[in-house]
Amino acid sequence: MIIQLHNINKTYYSAAPLHVLKGINLGIEAGEMVSIMGASGSGKSTLLNILGILDTYDTGEYLLNGQLISNLSESRAAEYRNRLIGFIFQSFNLITFKNAMENVALPLYYQGIRRKKRNVVAMEYLDMVGLRDWADHMPNELSGGQKQRVAIARALIAQPKIILADEPTGALDSVTTEEVIALLRKVNQERGMTMIIVTHEASVANATDKIIRLRDGLIENIEAPHHV
Repeated sequence: MIIQLHNINKTYYSAAPLHVLKGINLGIEAGEMVSIMGASGSGKSTLLNILGILDTYDTGEYLLNGQLISNLSESRAAEYRNRLIGFIFQSFNLITFKNAMENVALPLYYQGIRRKKRNVVAMEYLDMVGLRDWADHMPNELSGGQKQRVAIARALIAQPKIILADEPTGALDSVTTEEVIALLRKVNQERGMTMIIVTHEASVANATDKIIRLRDGLIENIEAPHHV
């Protein structure tokens, strides 16, 4: 199991305590492609943030690749994220003043890889997502689907074990959504990369191996999608 959650609880304290996750137990195998669904406020994003070591949990246990993730310093958390996890967001999160190639190469910059080498690798990944000819284009010159492909290439370039995608097709039309999910599925199958996708779209969830449904901070059920 690459991810194991045992009785994870999370409460946010603002005006009134908000108990967001209420004892989550979950295991995800290496190479699985799973989706997380649930109404707004069910705890999907909080769960994804905990998995991505972007947020902490209050009680319970989170094992990532066999390692207990608990009370990490920010530098240690960043190290785990850089080494193990790639992120894909609904809003793409591309850097507006960098072209497609530079955006894709960014994770390698943080790994201290020299510019020439990282640009060569970035071109390979742009090629993989079908955007080699768009390497010099700025984000504002790309369509939504192209931006998300750049974001996917950027998430893949550091060769993480896990991809966490938060509503990756939320800003895309249905045809582009199909293309993006097909690309993620291809990467999952060819590279054995574990994928966890938060979505509210049934077509996206049905393309995954299993659907985890959250309701009021608890896992309501885990089901195989209709295509299986």
